[in-house]
Amino acid sequence: MDRTILTESEFPDVDRKQWLEFVARSLGKDTDYNSLSHRSDDGIGIEPLYERAAGASPLPRLEPGASWTLVQRMDDPDPARAAAQAKEDLAQGATGLSLIFAGAPNAFGYGLPASPDGLRAALADVLLRNVHLRIDVHPNSRASIDWLVQVLRDKRADPARLSLSFGIDPASLFAGTGRLRMSIEALEASMPQSLAGFFALALPGILLEADGRVFHNAGATEAQELGIMLASAVSHLRMFEEARQPLVYAAPHIGFALSVDQDQFLSMAKIRALRKLWARMLEACAIDPMPVAIHAETSYRMMTARDPETNILRTTIAAFAAATGGADSISVVPHTITHGLPDAFARRLARNTQLILEKECQLDFVADPAAGSGGIEAMTAGLCEKAWEEFRRIEAEGGVLRSLAAGHIQKRVAAARMERLGKVREGEHKIIGTTVYTMDRERPVATLAAERQPMPRDGAVACDPLPASRLDEGLGEPDDS
Repeated sequence: MDRTILTESEFPDVDRKQWLEFVARSLGKDTDYNSLSHRSDDGIGIEPLYERAAGASPLPRLEPGASWTLVQRMDDPDPARAAAQAKEDLAQGATGLSLIFAGAPNAFGYGLPASPDGLRAALADVLLRNVHLRIDVHPNSRASIDWLVQVLRDKRADPARLSLSFGIDPASLFAGTGRLRMSIEALEASMPQSLAGFFALALPGILLEADGRVFHNAGATEAQELGIMLASAVSHLRMFEEARQPLVYAAPHIGFALSVDQDQFLSMAKIRALRKLWARMLEACAIDPMPVAIHAETSYRMMTARDPETNILRTTIAAFAAATGGADSISVVPHTITHGLPDAFARRLARNTQLILEKECQLDFVADPAAGSGGIEAMTAGLCEKAWEEFRRIEAEGGVLRSLAAGHIQKRVAAARMERLGKVREGEHKIIGTTVYTMDRERPVATLAAERQPMPRDGAVACDPLPASRLDEGLGEPDDS
């Protein structure tokens, strides 16, 4: 066909009134337009069609024009095997590694040995030039900074020339493990000294992180996750103030980590809302707007044990949302995590999912592609409003740590999880392969031999923990893991 016919043809303009008339005819007399609308878990109304948002401008990423960092998880309890996995990942396109130690809330039962020797063995013969290294929050987060610095010195790698994220977040550790090794008052008193020690090392990158993944995987809504992260970040700013560090110099050392799931548009809006909320907080602190590092990991709670291959589709949509939402680094959880420690094939699929989105789909070509989209902008604004309400609620409860100690956050997260489960049980929400289109016989799933690591139970202060819990686990479905 001659392509010039496309430029010669004219299509009549259709305004909103005409569109609604077409919709009414297609739906029939027994169904109205309202059936196409729905609400998010936070009660935000989502319409089927929006006008283009006027005056919207793209949100800045950490490095405008640059692609995101492709991060692979290092969570194998066998350090030698973890080292081999890391070398394979970096050789095949990964640009970052996430060091996940045993006892970390996001280890999902596995993790590297939490010791200097374990880290040294895991990074043995791994070339770290131009590699982003992040440490997931775990009970020995502060000590692991010293472990990593020593390993880098032994490898003659200059830490000042690396991209680092140490991921210290007392709130997510407290929520994920239900323990703090010292009282909240002692923690607040000791953190300034620890921060001073960090600055003495002159290390670049992220020191403190507001990590929302623990709360998401326990059942939090998007706005709850955002509100908790904002409250955690504000507590970090207060610690910098106590350490007598100017906030304008402290802000670049604070980062964020969140979960993205198969709800593409809400996940995109969540990342964009986080940037807006943090910019508003910096403005309130008289700090000029600056880019912020956001790490996105695909949701664990959305993964299923039945028909685990459907998890590949879920993680692909989630990674797409993270990339188009503007995440600076992305980690895809392998699809077989529900059955055990993922093997090389599952890890390769997780890695290649991002490589295809970046290299073939070129999702990094446009900065903030959602800017101006009426639907995404409306959801972004709605999440900002609801998240700010959650943030103010937490602040009124004494801050994020005291709110957790009193169980306030846990109650709200549990209520959100139960409401979501109710919608699945009633058929309002469906899980492909679990509640609909189930297989008659499940195929065997290959995983690596590894013992699950226990969560630490020592600590001076306890709270009700928020363990990671998949949605399908709450349905009483058979679990082959």
